[in-house]
Amino acid sequence: MNKFFIAIIIAVVLGVAYYAISPLFNTIEVNDAIPIAVSSTQDNKTASGFESLSVVEQKEMTEQMKEMNNEEPVMMDEKILASVEELTIENPSSPVMDTAGHPAEGTVTVIDTTEGQIIRFEDFKTINGPSLHLYLSKDLAGDDFIDLGEIRGTSGNINYKVPAGVDLMEYKYVMHWCVPFGVLFNYAEINAL
Repeated sequence: MNKFFIAIIIAVVLGVAYYAISPLFNTIEVNDAIPIAVSSTQDNKTASGFESLSVVEQKEMTEQMKEMNNEEPVMMDEKILASVEELTIENPSSPVMDTAGHPAEGTVTVIDTTEGQIIRFEDFKTINGPSLHLYLSKDLAGDDFIDLGEIRGTSGNINYKVPAGVDLMEYKYVMHWCVPFGVLFNYAEINAL
């Protein structure tokens, strides 16, 4: 009889260990496109379609034209260049912070688009875990949060849509949270973005 109970205990321990450890070896890479940011001004129109490019594409195009002409681009006026800089400043990145035993790296940016706000993880890398979810939280304890669902990936460039009506000024952190064990894997401060 004792051997039977010991066998059951060992089976339960092994099952829990497999559940907790196996996701660590499952890497999911995602590379979403950079969403097109909404301009704070509507008079940034040129015949070239410059206004339809994302902030990053606008900066890259500006830099390429500077290199080609070795001077300021002729087709872009000062208002457009100022708006590109203004949008970049409005959407700074925040570093992803890891926690003990859960290494992570990358940056998080909040991007305003015509379809709402996007939380973008860039050059992101972390370990996986059982039932990891993305939370918007008011504290690191995860006491007051909005669950954005299971994570989409453990590495790459990943976009998450913020639900309509959510005011990101109320939530200080975006975090990866292990639901069954109640453990914080990593986080970034977003209300300062």
